[in-house]
Amino acid sequence: MEALRAPSPLSPPSLTRSQSFKPASILSFSPNKPNLTQFKKPKFNNFTAISPSVVSTESPPEEQTETLDEDEKFDWFSQWYALMPVCDLDKRAPVGKKVMGLDVVVWWDKNENAWKVFDDMCPHRLAPLSEGRIDQWGRLQCVYHGWCFSGSGDCKLIPQAPTDGPPVHTFQKACVAVYPSTVQNGIVWFWPSTDPQYKDILTKKKPPYIPELDDPSFTFQMFNRDIPYGLTCVSFTVKRDREGGRPLEINIHKIDKNGFTAEQQNGQWNFVPPCLFYGTVTIGGNPNESDESTKGKVAQKPPQQALLIFICMPVSPGNSRLIFASPRNFAVWIDRVVSRWMFHINQNLIIDSDLYLLHVEEKKVLEADPMNWQKLVFVPTKSDANIVAFRKWLKKYSGGQVNWGNNYRSLPPSPPREQLLDRYWSHVVNCSSCNAAYKNLNALEVALQVFSVAAVAIVAATKQGMISAAARNTLAVAAILCFVGSKLLSHFIYKNFRYHDYNHAFR
Repeated sequence: MEALRAPSPLSPPSLTRSQSFKPASILSFSPNKPNLTQFKKPKFNNFTAISPSVVSTESPPEEQTETLDEDEKFDWFSQWYALMPVCDLDKRAPVGKKVMGLDVVVWWDKNENAWKVFDDMCPHRLAPLSEGRIDQWGRLQCVYHGWCFSGSGDCKLIPQAPTDGPPVHTFQKACVAVYPSTVQNGIVWFWPSTDPQYKDILTKKKPPYIPELDDPSFTFQMFNRDIPYGLTCVSFTVKRDREGGRPLEINIHKIDKNGFTAEQQNGQWNFVPPCLFYGTVTIGGNPNESDESTKGKVAQKPPQQALLIFICMPVSPGNSRLIFASPRNFAVWIDRVVSRWMFHINQNLIIDSDLYLLHVEEKKVLEADPMNWQKLVFVPTKSDANIVAFRKWLKKYSGGQVNWGNNYRSLPPSPPREQLLDRYWSHVVNCSSCNAAYKNLNALEVALQVFSVAAVAIVAATKQGMISAAARNTLAVAAILCFVGSKLLSHFIYKNFRYHDYNHAFR
């Protein structure tokens, strides 16, 4: 997973797991933050990337291939996957999503008061249910021929079936496949199997839980975006760009089927497969201080904390979906003053800065041999320890790449740059706040143009002496300002909501 830069929790213009990121500044992480997932006994000894002070010109020696038992191999279809933040879903309409090559539809079942995840395919003629609607009885309706389904997947109505004929809507073949699903941390998760044995999977295995996302003392803005490179190309790299970088001490302490942990300076990162990568920033306070040491002293304020949470779902070869959040327990007023869509403008800019690079990188790796990644690249410093650890995990437990089953075999061709860096279809239409801002700003642009034309028309049509010269001049100036404002607003909308070409040579 390659570098998506982490945003500063203090500044509105900032970002966000596609499997690594580059923060604008070096971050320190608390080593005392409890793990979100319990790990088994590590399969590897501790290791780090080569020290930055000792650079080798030779590739690392190839690891001895290990034979794994079947239960040690990572099963990509026996995991929980995040679909979308609840704040970006509309209870009035179904929405289609793809994860692990599976087309699913997410919709709100008001009868059961829950989000449901179905196979996005009507059993009648295979039309996508995500193009349907929620009817007046709260059922999911296919708009092709009107078949209606309850939250359990049962067909409740076939309009074409005669009332005096057999109840064909009750037949098993008329039902829709239902995926196990749940809402946790404000995100809809689903289990990618409709096999009946997984019907109660939530009682046996839950999605990874992040308590800070439910803690009322923390504030955050959720972000999601589709990105045109795969999960294996998102790396866990923490560094500054260009000449601003500096050596980082990152040490890997655990790596097994359940992921790995990494210490960076005074903090810790965790990778929980298949999709979660998170760490904690601690500012001030002294959480290590015991009660005895604080006696007779002025009580200290609790430490300020911020998490960086990346959830990156494999969509299809060459495509992923990122959900990012950075909950913090300080400067909470910022989120009350700055609109969510304003945060997203800078988060999109940070993603765009690496997007084309990683898209090309993925193709080069797969054209060579993803199993021999360390022979293809040169990673001599400890700042690359996270990506080295991820590649080791991927190679040992998943053969070096995501297991798509029989759904895919190769990467899709590269689209034009305008499509590759498109923001509207990859983010705006999937974000409730940015979509609303986009519509409102377009309406404002039209209003400015209408006022400009109307003001000019009034000035031209009004006879001399009917209005004062001052009023005439004021209308003329207002018309010019509104016209210029509409043009500037049009440029702002296109650049921030449609397409922003990122040229590193001029940054």
